[in-house]
Amino acid sequence: MQTEFSEKLYLDTEELSSIPEKAEKMFEHQISNWKLAVGGYQSLSSVEIKKFEFSNFTIEAHFNPGRIISSSAKVDAKSINERPCFLCSKNLPAEQKAVNAFDDYILLVNPFPIFDKHFTIPTLSHTPQLIKPEITSMLTLSSLLGKGYSVFYNGPKCGASAPDHIHFQAGNFGFMMIDHDYAELSKSNSKIVFEDRELKTSFVTGCLRNFIAIESNNISKIVSEFKRIYSSLQNARSDEEPMMNIICSYDGSWRLLIFPRIKHRPTYFFEEGDKKILISPAAVDMGGVLIFPREEDFEKITNELIVDVFKQVTFSDDDFHYLAEKMMMGEKG
Repeated sequence: MQTEFSEKLYLDTEELSSIPEKAEKMFEHQISNWKLAVGGYQSLSSVEIKKFEFSNFTIEAHFNPGRIISSSAKVDAKSINERPCFLCSKNLPAEQKAVNAFDDYILLVNPFPIFDKHFTIPTLSHTPQLIKPEITSMLTLSSLLGKGYSVFYNGPKCGASAPDHIHFQAGNFGFMMIDHDYAELSKSNSKIVFEDRELKTSFVTGCLRNFIAIESNNISKIVSEFKRIYSSLQNARSDEEPMMNIICSYDGSWRLLIFPRIKHRPTYFFEEGDKKILISPAAVDMGGVLIFPREEDFEKITNELIVDVFKQVTFSDDDFHYLAEKMMMGEKG
């Protein structure tokens, strides 16, 4: 039974059956009626882009000043405890509307966009940002949104600006460079660690961001394989979630890309003066679009700097190859 508050939160989409249709209606409503969202999406027209070509993949750098809040967010425990959760429905702006996405998840328009259509997908309940119990939900959301969107996850220490509240994000498929580069990378730079009639798991290297790809049309098999990878990544001496970003897409079958991480932010983030570069890599950056909210940092970007940023925050080739061997020797879970 909806409360008075929830009736104000939800946009009326009863005449629409699919999640993409509901998302489209809500998006059009929000960019017409919510001043913050209007400004956010208008600002995308002035985003500056630089392309950096590597051997068989591309990295883009975007100067997007609207992302300053997310990129510079304080995510230490003290800061999180001292601020109200901005994803809890009771704290949302009065102008912000939602549609039910699936189960306890709601779809919200992100007013500080990277994509032409950028959604945040939190739960109504205030639950920590942990992927293991929610991986099935991520896959389900991806299939419901369909081939027009990528759904992505930022770990609590890998770019999530709300590590205290489980949420995914979604944006237009084809925006991230990995959407275009994956086919070539999977041919020339991948090592298959498991394959049967319904599932293939590959370790992909040679693109600055070593990552794991799971491809299947069987959701239960993907979940099982993901948990096997999760266990291999988890430190036996810690019960914390392994550091990772995840990008999921669906076009009749799922493709789950897992980017293991070793560090939240590169050293440039913590420098002072001219040495400081405000970059906080998250899933979109792992997908090949580096976000710079300050123009002075955007002007500094070079191929060499891109290489060093990824080198600082992602698995080394040696550690990644060790993980692949570990996966191949282990029994299928």
